[in-house]
Amino acid sequence: MADPSPPGTALLAGLEPTPDAPTTSRRRRWWRLVALILGLALVLGAGGTAGAAWLYTRSVDKSIERVDAFVGVPEESRPEKVAGKALNLLIVGSDSRDPDLAGSRTDTIILAHVSAGREDAQFISIPRDTWVDVPRSADGRSGGRKAKINAAFAWGGPPLLVRTVESFTGVRVDNVMLVDFAGFTDVVDALDGVDIAVDEDFTSVHPPNRRFTTGEHHMDGDTALDYARQRYQFTDGDFTRMRHQQQLVQAVIARAADKGLLTDPVRLNKFIRSTADAVTVDKGMKLFDTVWGLRGLRPDNMTFMTSPSRDTGWVGDQSVVFADEDASRSLYEAVRDDGMTDWLIENPQE
Repeated sequence: MADPSPPGTALLAGLEPTPDAPTTSRRRRWWRLVALILGLALVLGAGGTAGAAWLYTRSVDKSIERVDAFVGVPEESRPEKVAGKALNLLIVGSDSRDPDLAGSRTDTIILAHVSAGREDAQFISIPRDTWVDVPRSADGRSGGRKAKINAAFAWGGPPLLVRTVESFTGVRVDNVMLVDFAGFTDVVDALDGVDIAVDEDFTSVHPPNRRFTTGEHHMDGDTALDYARQRYQFTDGDFTRMRHQQQLVQAVIARAADKGLLTDPVRLNKFIRSTADAVTVDKGMKLFDTVWGLRGLRPDNMTFMTSPSRDTGWVGDQSVVFADEDASRSLYEAVRDDGMTDWLIENPQE
């Protein structure tokens, strides 16, 4: 697929970004937050009391950077919160060290839905090239027209992306997480590597041009990141890369949930601390409440999927993804109404 971002980039944490704003020096790592929250939840699920958990989470919370992701988002334009106790998280990721991407462009957009009862969660990847209506930015200089969904982030930072995703899905976003895939190596290495099932043979286009062969492999951080970056070798490009990114998140979650990590307090604490210093969340996110609520989640009740698309094509000189409007409507209505359990029975994922 062609480079999806419009000319210019925005501050990753930018409250009032401009098309030509410089990138920030401190990068964000979305899978680190997933790993952090899961790691903390595992600690609590392993027998921690609420009081001890609160103290530990509070100490971790001090090192987490926060941003106002909802500034300038007009309340009257936002979807209604239908299922009040369900949790909808917008996870935004980039890869600042990918040789093929500018550092502040977002190439990963995930709407994560956690059921009201906290029994299950779904991670829905929205292709970055999805052709959508982008609302006008707060400064009035960008948006107000159709564009690739990741243009919203480049033009107006997290607030404009929140408005765009809410407009596209009809789902109200509760919290936002900003991260950068380049730091994934630290998380994987803190876990002593992860196991990934490679689905086809291919060679990395980036030095040292690793050869990946079909079958299950134990990967260190550098290898896992290289695996997740590749797209040019595949006929469906970014879709394969999204699947590989999902594989890695699942592998990290499975590895973090391993009993060996839970029974090694020093190693588990090192893993959690190593993730916390690179996480950015919105100012309203209550880390303890989120972690305490998610302590029962495990890999087997998490589903990873991709937002339905009809096909790919061209709009002018831009290669884009066209959403399957009927299938998307059905999916996001289930998310909005907290009906994903029934929806998944009717629409089983591979």
